[in-house]
Amino acid sequence: MAARTRRGERGPADACRACPRACGADRAAAPTGYCRSGCGIEIASICLHRGEEPAISGESGICNVFFAHCNLQCVFCQNYQISRNDVPAPRMTLDEAVSAIERVLEAGARGVGFVSPSHMIPQMRAIVDELHRKGLRPTIVFNTNAYDRVETIASLEDIVDVYLPDFKYMDHSLALELSGAWDYPEVALAAIREMYRQKGSNLALGNDGTATSGLIIRHLILPGQVENSKAVLRTIAAELSPSVHLSLMSQYYPPPGVERYPWLARGIARGEYDEVLNELERLGFSRGWVQEMESGEIYRPDFDKPHPFE
Repeated sequence: MAARTRRGERGPADACRACPRACGADRAAAPTGYCRSGCGIEIASICLHRGEEPAISGESGICNVFFAHCNLQCVFCQNYQISRNDVPAPRMTLDEAVSAIERVLEAGARGVGFVSPSHMIPQMRAIVDELHRKGLRPTIVFNTNAYDRVETIASLEDIVDVYLPDFKYMDHSLALELSGAWDYPEVALAAIREMYRQKGSNLALGNDGTATSGLIIRHLILPGQVENSKAVLRTIAAELSPSVHLSLMSQYYPPPGVERYPWLARGIARGEYDEVLNELERLGFSRGWVQEMESGEIYRPDFDKPHPFE
């Protein structure tokens, strides 16, 4: 595909600066660089997903577009089958991708969520532009790890309806050890601050109860890392607002590859979760969702299946 660019972004055919890695890869020549991605549309799965937050999935589910590979390589990634940069990246044409999305929308989904899009911004834009050209206007959800350039987020103001970022770390050492990104706290905060500038604290809902505009910040609690979680919550409250919508997640389970990190070989403990919940309440957060402790046993997608979440 010929990826078009907008203000604040460069096409992947250039010396790539699509994400904060700024690794300078010539993605038109070969799938290289940190994310080992080319400049085509590399999608691992397009599927109906009913397991997101109620305001995202609703009763009908959302059409999630899972891009292959990722600009973070978190050792604990729950989508490791498709996010690791050393696995093959399936490639689709623009027509194939849009047709697959149309089929899910025809099944009742009201929105399209782009998952791990940070290294695939021109491709995402091309898909959205084609949907619009066909007269389709689903709610566009930007489901990101938040390791994004502020300029990129600013350039998306005209097409993204709902931002759904992770906020993983305020601990630099932990960010480096688990995701290879020492600067994650500053980068993610700056990106989310721009999302907040665009959307504010309020979540606009349609007649069916699903979000049509807004910001929802996710945080996954990791075993043994209560202080990191508290620091993330304190930062959101101080730098943004305790009135933002949060999604506090307990769904961590040990994926393959965490053997070098014994403390990641278990789920979170009830005491750890309660301690983070107490901090959430102390800071005055009251909007959003909190997962049940059993979520780690429930949310286990299998991307070897046509329908990973069924």
